[in-house]
Amino acid sequence: MRLACIRNRLAAVAASVMLLLPAAAAAAEPAPELKTGAEGAALIDVESGRILYSHNGDKPMLIASLTKIMTAIVAIEHGNLSDMVETSVRAAGKEGSSIYLRRGEKMSLHNLLYGLMLRSGNDAATAIAEHVGGSEEGFVHLMNDKAEMLGLANSHFMNPSGLDAEGHYGSANDLAKLTAYALRNPVFKEIVKTKHKSAPNPNDQWDYLWKNKNKMLSMYEGADGVKTGYTKKALRCLVSSASRGGQQLVAVTLRDRDDWNDHQRMLSFGFDHYPLSEIAHKGQPVSGHPLAVGRTLRYPFAEGEKEQLRSKLTLVSAGSAAYLLGERGTLDWFVGDEKIGSTPVYDPNGARIGLPDKPAWAAGERAALRAAGHGETGAIR
Repeated sequence: MRLACIRNRLAAVAASVMLLLPAAAAAAEPAPELKTGAEGAALIDVESGRILYSHNGDKPMLIASLTKIMTAIVAIEHGNLSDMVETSVRAAGKEGSSIYLRRGEKMSLHNLLYGLMLRSGNDAATAIAEHVGGSEEGFVHLMNDKAEMLGLANSHFMNPSGLDAEGHYGSANDLAKLTAYALRNPVFKEIVKTKHKSAPNPNDQWDYLWKNKNKMLSMYEGADGVKTGYTKKALRCLVSSASRGGQQLVAVTLRDRDDWNDHQRMLSFGFDHYPLSEIAHKGQPVSGHPLAVGRTLRYPFAEGEKEQLRSKLTLVSAGSAAYLLGERGTLDWFVGDEKIGSTPVYDPNGARIGLPDKPAWAAGERAALRAAGHGETGAIR
């Protein structure tokens, strides 16, 4: 009887209802101004995808070895970590930073990824690309496909190493979004926080021993990634990440002579002024409806923003495919007029509510990046 009433109610309307928290009268107070010496910079909250700070964030620029963030995540997603990768003549002779692979040498893809990210080996990048993509050119195609999938409109790749090349560029905002996405992969996350790594060396009696070039891992409390970069044209480039109190942030700077200090200031700025707060938790009752929130949602609020939080419930028709799959509607969440996220709603007694909680970006990479937004103000669009 109760189920029939719910179905009749849902079938009668595919309605939108404003509920829970009304908009506050007072506007949010802006966070203190943040400045760096970078030509391009961005700061992002990993869980929500909200860009907290951006300076020339959409400007396409040379990104040097920050390219290898894309190389690593594409290799992890498309390759087999246990594969033994043979070093080609082309890979062994690659110019620039190197882990000193020799022609014909074999190393597991997993260990090559450590050499790629800790020591920025261009030889490792080429060997990985040739193995996973069939050729360096084939792998670059996968990199650009991934960029398009993630909505990185100001990035394009011509090689897997980051050596300067016509048509090879990225932006601070794009690198922030890419890194936030990559850090959701446990293999990538583990590699980039590693300070030291050893790997078998078939050419000598001792193992390879790699020390991570990223000084932030030792300089900043909670630092756990990600990648350094430098060429004579790109100058100093850096992507760093840190976690505190269950929140992870990523900072990006391009062409910044004082990047180590700037990244410490940027990360502290984010933790101090945009703490991650829970908006709704899975199983929470929906006010005025026999429904429950289907996924926990957290968001980094600036001072005064949480008071403006409100939600809008949209119910689905009882005859729809979504209803038959267990969904009953969607809660869209707003700060003022800005949409900041969505959560599904389910029957609290149904099977769907008991399924494992999914992260905010699990609905799809395109949707996630659109939800993340970009721009100088960090607004969510």
